[in-house]
Amino acid sequence: MSLSPTDAVNPVVARLRAYGRAPRIVGIDIARGLAVLGMYGAHVGLTEPFDFARPGTWLDVVNGRSSILFALLAGVSIAIISGGTRTLDGVELVQARVRIFTRAAIIFGLGGFLEFLGSGIAIILPTYAALFVLALPFLRWRSPRLFALAGTVALIAPFVQLIVASGGEGGGGAIMELLFTGHYPGVIWIAFVLAGVGIGRLDLAAIRVQLWMLAAGFVLAVVGYGGGVVAQAEVPAPAVSPPVGTVDFSVLATVEAHSGSQFEVVGSAGFAILVVALCLLAARVAKWPLFPVAAVGSMALSAYTVHVLIVAVIGRDAFAQPDNGLYLGFVVGALVACSIWAVAVGRGPLEQALTRASRWAADTADRR
Repeated sequence: MSLSPTDAVNPVVARLRAYGRAPRIVGIDIARGLAVLGMYGAHVGLTEPFDFARPGTWLDVVNGRSSILFALLAGVSIAIISGGTRTLDGVELVQARVRIFTRAAIIFGLGGFLEFLGSGIAIILPTYAALFVLALPFLRWRSPRLFALAGTVALIAPFVQLIVASGGEGGGGAIMELLFTGHYPGVIWIAFVLAGVGIGRLDLAAIRVQLWMLAAGFVLAVVGYGGGVVAQAEVPAPAVSPPVGTVDFSVLATVEAHSGSQFEVVGSAGFAILVVALCLLAARVAKWPLFPVAAVGSMALSAYTVHVLIVAVIGRDAFAQPDNGLYLGFVVGALVACSIWAVAVGRGPLEQALTRASRWAADTADRR
């Protein structure tokens, strides 16, 4: 993007004028910002089981759904890096794959470091990185095939994960944990990323696409959560945990967060798509009021990492708060700090490093 002479000497004005312009998609940044703020709530917020009739329980929507929204948006990012609505081939495709793989390697290392700190938070970054790699073979697929594969995975993977995870007590190494037994089992979560790549292949600026996503997300959420409620009523929960090595498929009759059931996967995917659609629509009429949220989303990795570092410093007291004061502090702090950074500096520090490293790796691969 070329700058006028005035903009060239006033970078703050240039950044403000660039807000909302390509290649960034404001609605996606807003959705990503909500995902990060939601994960803050899932980590340190006080929540009660969701009851639509009691607004005080509505914060419970952050549990499970925020990280799923984050994963869906990872797929959108992968699509944007690999051409967006355009299918890449040849050297461009190789460069895109190198960029994505490099990002995955760095994010995996960062995730390992954050896990080493022992913050008490289930760090999503190692799985996030693994999902980047798992998505590489599908970069040339168009949206219909990606949605079909995501749907197939959503229906079959919970059975596979349950069978494998029921085969023994822990163990199996890091790969087994990443794919089957961890907090974010990759064999299931790849469905969200594939759906996100499919969404990223669409013309997200088109109102018809945004409305289609709104309708599709609503239908999936109703089918998933509604089906789960019916299943919970029809299939009694097991009185005790099944013996090791025994598979009890009745545990999949639930919509509980992180249960990995088909109902949760479909319902939460629909919820995430619905949120993204609403954010894209909101960006049409309220992009400036939502600037702080978009700023958080534009540097989501940095905002997430700083949050984990602070929780690691606070220690276990972070999870024993009498109210949601700490959570609100994280939210306000992120909105203010990220807004100031976005205007004064631009890209987040980790995002800048990630972009430079991945572009360098892609350029090096091209020269070879």
